[in-house]
Amino acid sequence: MTNPALDEDRLRTEARAILRENDLGGYTIPTKGLYPFQWNWDSCLVALGLAHVDEDRALTEIETLVAHQWPDGMVPHIVFHADHETYFPGPDVWGTARATPTSGITQPPVLGYALRRLLDGARDGAMVAPRVAALLPKVAAWHRWFANARDPEATGLVAILHPWESGRDNAIDWDDALARVPTDGIGSYVRRDTTHVDAAQRPTKEEYDRYLWLVQRFRRLGWNQAALHDASPFRVVDPGFNAILTRSAEDLAAMARALDAPEIAAEAESQAARGRAALDGLWHDGLGQYAAYDRAAGALVESASIGGLLPLMALEPGHPRVDALVARLAGLRAAVSHPVPSHDPADPRFDRLRYWRGPLWLIANRLVADGLARHGRAEAAAEIARDGLALVARSGFGEYFDPLDGRALGGKRFSWTAAMVLDFLEMA
Repeated sequence: MTNPALDEDRLRTEARAILRENDLGGYTIPTKGLYPFQWNWDSCLVALGLAHVDEDRALTEIETLVAHQWPDGMVPHIVFHADHETYFPGPDVWGTARATPTSGITQPPVLGYALRRLLDGARDGAMVAPRVAALLPKVAAWHRWFANARDPEATGLVAILHPWESGRDNAIDWDDALARVPTDGIGSYVRRDTTHVDAAQRPTKEEYDRYLWLVQRFRRLGWNQAALHDASPFRVVDPGFNAILTRSAEDLAAMARALDAPEIAAEAESQAARGRAALDGLWHDGLGQYAAYDRAAGALVESASIGGLLPLMALEPGHPRVDALVARLAGLRAAVSHPVPSHDPADPRFDRLRYWRGPLWLIANRLVADGLARHGRAEAAAEIARDGLALVARSGFGEYFDPLDGRALGGKRFSWTAAMVLDFLEMA
């Protein structure tokens, strides 16, 4: 749908240019300097934008990522394809002993979700379908790893063991659990991120100290994924992460049925059903949305973040919680100039500038819009897309944005923002 108030051709041209300049061959970096390697969910979401330009290149993006899947099934959150001095912590800190160095933790499993979007929207089905089919066992292995390594008591919900795994590194959701992580023995280090971005827009040093303590703890355990869950003082069940996993399992099942892989389909359908049923335990009546669960403390977290709205993309149509989530979204839209904030502005801990403690992210908006469309709110989904396009047209292709005045924050000329613009242009 054309929006006459926007120069859509200019936005499209600039988005494509950003993806080209951040393309290092088989993978796309998020942005130059700040993030010089391949990130897991960045690549999967960037593929959604690349698909509008070059389907072959979109699939290569994902194939390059899963080529570095661990033997146990984990897909790491960073692949260090080449040496670079502008990022910390680099491969020497992680010490995972991979042929191509990687981190030792994972990220939100949007892979199955992204692949289904590529398959369903394929213009060249004869090229896309067999390559997607070849990837299905990789997706299934990753989902199986989550069940084995992150849900040891078979609850249907998986835990993250490091805030970086959530993709929402410094979300308010993690504050209490992260405060339990010690900082002794981490030694001195030099951050690189604050040489690229104003420190007021990044996680604090206190948070970084704890992030690094966890990395060092896991490294001392030899990255034995079977041991990490119980060894981590940070064990949090994120409703957004679990909604993404549940939806990706649903999408994996649909692809497997379509591509004649019935065993993968059956396993994925079972996992999706368990995940949907278990999400109900994360509902927080007081917040009117889903909330994280601190597995180590045994309690729901008092924190109203965008993670608690993402179950919209996993709940079955007609679910009784949908109307409440739509109402929560409406309330958040009324509270800011540019929706959707990553945290409720009514919370005194809200910070309009600092990463995932308040700013809006177009990738989160894309997932929320998908959830709205899933439940028959197509116009509300399109409105989110239009808002995002107008924001980028005004402020540029930032990493994230101030939800109050719309200024671009974080890294500049950001790949997944460009990708979401290309995707939103098809939705708006």
